[in-house]
Amino acid sequence: MRKKAAGERIMKDDFISKMTESAAGLGLSLTSGQTGQLWSYYEMLVEKNKVMNLTAITEEDEVITKHFTDSLSIVRCLDPGFFAGGPSVIDVGTGAGFPGLVLKIAFPGAKVTLFDSQKKRLLFLEEVIGALGLKGAETVHGRAEDYGHDPAYRERYDLAVSRAVANMSVLTEYCLPFVKKGGYFAAYKTADCGEEIAAAEGAVRKLGGVIKDRVSFLLPGTEIGRCLILVQHEKTTPGKYPRKAGQPSKDPLK
Repeated sequence: MRKKAAGERIMKDDFISKMTESAAGLGLSLTSGQTGQLWSYYEMLVEKNKVMNLTAITEEDEVITKHFTDSLSIVRCLDPGFFAGGPSVIDVGTGAGFPGLVLKIAFPGAKVTLFDSQKKRLLFLEEVIGALGLKGAETVHGRAEDYGHDPAYRERYDLAVSRAVANMSVLTEYCLPFVKKGGYFAAYKTADCGEEIAAAEGAVRKLGGVIKDRVSFLLPGTEIGRCLILVQHEKTTPGKYPRKAGQPSKDPLK
């Protein structure tokens, strides 16, 4: 048992070292407590993934880079000081908690809502939230097309984020109605998203937004290209949006 404990300690120390270095590549300084929480999150993710499909990525280095560091890369388009003010954040289509739960760990003052249509995923995230003792994090089960019209959620957030697999027009219709006027929606995209973004400009305007920034970069220590699209909510989103369930994806706005 002592050998096993020593081995686990070495693995944890190695993870923390890599995570610390990767975050530093984004200009972030994580505390030992935060990297320890990310380690626990990683362990729970890998264990739960044995019995339910949370992610195709489970190898340690890939999780650090493609899930955790990628989630934190939002600081490429939003200054870390934004999060120091304790903003309200909703992660639409959070899945296994990326980027929302990682942002909560890195910026504990943020009030984070993890939103998803799959209840099983949210039950896992509730386990993680409880195990890590996180305060100011909640899960909400539902569809964005429905909750985007609910007064308790519509235009209530300083920031909406999404790494969901949908084109920019669809994501904006899902996410922007949740954002307060003056707030932001940040979409995590692959490097080759230029045509997709150009095609979405009309939809963004119809929904009351304007594309404020588009930042392309490589994830620290890799050749993996990423792009962040920052949309500011300038005008009230017309009441007919988001459209009924399924329509945004079947007939994206132009």
